[in-house]
Amino acid sequence: MENFVLEKIINEKLFNKYNEDIVPNGLQIEGDKIVKKIITGVSVCQDLLNSALYHKANAIIVHHGYFWSKDSKYIHHVQKNRLKTILTNNINLYSWHLPLDIHPELGNNIQISKKLNISVKGEVFPYVLWGVLEPKISGFDFSKKIEKIFKKKPIHFYQNAPDYISRIAWCTGKGQNFIKQAYKFGIDAFLTGEVSEETIYISKELGIHFFALGHYCSEKYGIKALGKWLQKTHNLDVIFIDIYNPA
Repeated sequence: MENFVLEKIINEKLFNKYNEDIVPNGLQIEGDKIVKKIITGVSVCQDLLNSALYHKANAIIVHHGYFWSKDSKYIHHVQKNRLKTILTNNINLYSWHLPLDIHPELGNNIQISKKLNISVKGEVFPYVLWGVLEPKISGFDFSKKIEKIFKKKPIHFYQNAPDYISRIAWCTGKGQNFIKQAYKFGIDAFLTGEVSEETIYISKELGIHFFALGHYCSEKYGIKALGKWLQKTHNLDVIFIDIYNPA
């Protein structure tokens, strides 16, 4: 498949019309014209690039790519080495950020609801969903459920929180700052990827459970779903590479 055709196919699937993202979505770095093998991963890093070379892949699709609005405009050290690997090996680098967070079928948020059996009821914002756990579950049992499903123990803060969780809101990645807006929907718990120091005080004073799964872990499943969709619908050779990251 031609590299720009692949970009168009994914853009159409993800409804990529978001002009206010903080990073460009789509084909960020052009490589070989014909895409033969694809590596997918959460974030572009040297380990992922090395995996692409090992698997002889000439395309990489990630959730966290390059050229963020706050990135340095200087290409030194780490950035130099990564770009050298990409350019000297004619690798196509694709990235989709917000479109892959909020997609109703493949997105990171909807994948979390599927894995935790949350019945989605609506949006707090396009980036934040809320829903119901049926039957309700104790905070401790829900923490154990998260650990079992994701193979990672979450940060769980529960001081002043109710014994049981029925209504929950969530946002993968760096979503901790949405906790106060989500509280207005009458939730018992809020789940996200990251945690800030102030988040703990806010959850205590609001009287709700707070769970932090880790940014990386909370955002593995959208890119995996996209890869499986490409395999199923376009018969492309796609391999997901899980790079260990505890954060």
